[in-house]
Amino acid sequence: MKANKNYQNLQDSYLFATIGQKVKAYSEANSDKKIIRMGIGDVTLPLAPAVVAAMQKAVAEMGEPETFRGYGDYYGCDFLRTAISDYYKKKDAKISHEEVFVSDGAKCDVSNILDIFATGSVALVPDPVYPVYVDTNIMAGNKIIYAPGNEENNFLPMPDEGVKCDIIYICSPNNPTGAVYNKEQLQKWVNYAIAQDAIILYDSAYEAFITDDLPTTIFQIEGAEKCAIEIGSLSKTAGFTGTRCGYAIIPSTLERDGMNLHKMWCRRQATKYNALPYIIQRGAEAAFLPEGLAQNKKNIEYYMQNAKLLSATLDELGIWYSGGKNAPYVWLKCPDGLKSWDFFDMLIEKANVVGTPGAGFGSQGEGFFRLSAFGSKENTTEAMERVKKFLK
Repeated sequence: MKANKNYQNLQDSYLFATIGQKVKAYSEANSDKKIIRMGIGDVTLPLAPAVVAAMQKAVAEMGEPETFRGYGDYYGCDFLRTAISDYYKKKDAKISHEEVFVSDGAKCDVSNILDIFATGSVALVPDPVYPVYVDTNIMAGNKIIYAPGNEENNFLPMPDEGVKCDIIYICSPNNPTGAVYNKEQLQKWVNYAIAQDAIILYDSAYEAFITDDLPTTIFQIEGAEKCAIEIGSLSKTAGFTGTRCGYAIIPSTLERDGMNLHKMWCRRQATKYNALPYIIQRGAEAAFLPEGLAQNKKNIEYYMQNAKLLSATLDELGIWYSGGKNAPYVWLKCPDGLKSWDFFDMLIEKANVVGTPGAGFGSQGEGFFRLSAFGSKENTTEAMERVKKFLK
């Protein structure tokens, strides 16, 4: 038996596992301290009532012979695929329900989609970036090149015509920086991908947080159907971090290297995936219907009020940041030229607040720090008062 030696090229620990270990150690040594966690982007508000009601009804259906369901469709139930397709049509993105593939989360799709690309593909990844993009390509034996984001380009790197690649990762609104591409910028990426004969993997996990006149899907950009796969999630937009539901949109006509990527994904899912539970899919459907959308919008507004508190605090302290608007993250420049992990240690020690060191997202993240707006209003307010006291 031969092991996959690509794993030797990974860092020893996943970023958030490392943070968890450090926080646990501090908590055990300081049990009298109240630690406010603003690191991992996990939601705190409960599922929308319409979602809960739909799931409860589905549970009851599973308890009756007439409505019991066994194995589901590998690609997702038609009712959910149609609900997602209708949601995109409201955005003027013409997506058929057959082009929607339901899964148990965007993290899984971002990883698994590499099955349809050749080993040794060249992946163009923004830096800083969600670590899963990098780690899964390392596991797959792909070559990774970076598009550097920085303070000068507002952490929105643009294509370099001289750089050749096969796969392009775009996350907008971005995790971790909260930066959002406008239509003109995304059009340049689409044009670049078409010219390169590459595929854009577009992560739209935070699209529902956009309130300004900015694209909320890559399929609002001309030509995207020729070069893009979009991966969406209900984790942050509908509170499904523990419930799990995501989806991939692959245009039926999308082809590369003489093969149809839509058909390849159909074949992959039929072989390796056994469908999201019916109960969860009914809850997800409710999240895309008018009542569920309205209820989830209120939850998103709640989190964005927290983001405003974060932004206001940093404005008061004169600290540079991106995000906080159209995104649930604030990406701040560490004060006094501190390195990311040094600021992490100081923040937990002096203010008992946990964030995420920017260095964990890539080399361009060194000297920056991410705070999440997914906590309670009370904790967010208290955390910002502590930060002000610590940094003033």
